[in-house]
Amino acid sequence: MSRFDSLQCPIPIADYPIVLLAHGGGGRLMHELIERIFRAAFHNPLLDTQHDGALLPLDGERLAFTTDSFVVHPHRFPGGDIGTLAVYGTVNDLLMCGARPRYLSLGFILEEGLPMETLWQVVCSMRDAAERAQVQIVTGDTKVVDRGKGDGIFINSAAIGTVAPGLQIGPTSVRPGDVAILSGDVGRHGMAVMAVREGLEFESAIESDCAPLTAPVMALLEGGVEVHCLRDLTRGGLASALIEIAMARQLTVQIEERAIPVDGEVRAACEILGLDPLYVANEGRFVAFVAAQDAARALALLQRQPLAANAAIIGEVTAEPQGLVTMRSVIGVNRILSLLSGEQLPRIC
Repeated sequence: MSRFDSLQCPIPIADYPIVLLAHGGGGRLMHELIERIFRAAFHNPLLDTQHDGALLPLDGERLAFTTDSFVVHPHRFPGGDIGTLAVYGTVNDLLMCGARPRYLSLGFILEEGLPMETLWQVVCSMRDAAERAQVQIVTGDTKVVDRGKGDGIFINSAAIGTVAPGLQIGPTSVRPGDVAILSGDVGRHGMAVMAVREGLEFESAIESDCAPLTAPVMALLEGGVEVHCLRDLTRGGLASALIEIAMARQLTVQIEERAIPVDGEVRAACEILGLDPLYVANEGRFVAFVAAQDAARALALLQRQPLAANAAIIGEVTAEPQGLVTMRSVIGVNRILSLLSGEQLPRIC
């Protein structure tokens, strides 16, 4: 008998109906699911770092390893498709560990009846994305499910990267006095997907920020900046990423709303749909926590990169109170940011 067989499920079904899990990641329910189910069952020192990937010691070297899955609907959106999303999203998770991405595996779950032309377009997008991200696709798997049992195509990915000696980048390295730097405007990816899904039209199309973050991240690391933590702003957006880091480290992140860049079309789309851009997903943005003495230099290095040209310092870390994210609004009022009960936008990555 497994040692788990006699244990009671740590999340009562009456309190958390299984249907709510369809909302995906980024919200309070998914956070509790991860904490009370997966970490409770699988906890170990490598997993408990609560990072975007695991850092694995191997013969004196360190490898970073990560995995992800992609179910975006629709499969194609302005600025990318499910293929580019899978490559860049996985590569970016490695970069958030301070790793240089090397090798990528891909698993395809295809629904019976998927047009071969559609599959070919996705595969070609992935080939081009891998070349841009400077990774090799070296292994994979394909499964076909019955018609009506999938949504055309789902993709699972895993990747390996190498970490330079001495780097300790992750939530546990964040400390009071650190400065938070945002690499660019937020909410673009989620709104690009939703604009297509909802048939919204604007003066100019909102394009996803989907991109590999190799250049701006390596600019920081190779520039000698004392980087303590990196986090890409995917499901749950900027707010959820900051909250997760604050909770993991039991420190407070104080941010300024007026310092956070949001594109005008993105803001308009959020207002139409009743969404907060701070919680909308991004696929080409990250937040960096750096030592205060390196903040100005880090910002200058980022702003030289096309993907981070409008990077901005948005806040700092304090010791008290613990485990919170507070934001001073444009009118000077402070409020506490909280994890949403669900995800604002399901199926956007």
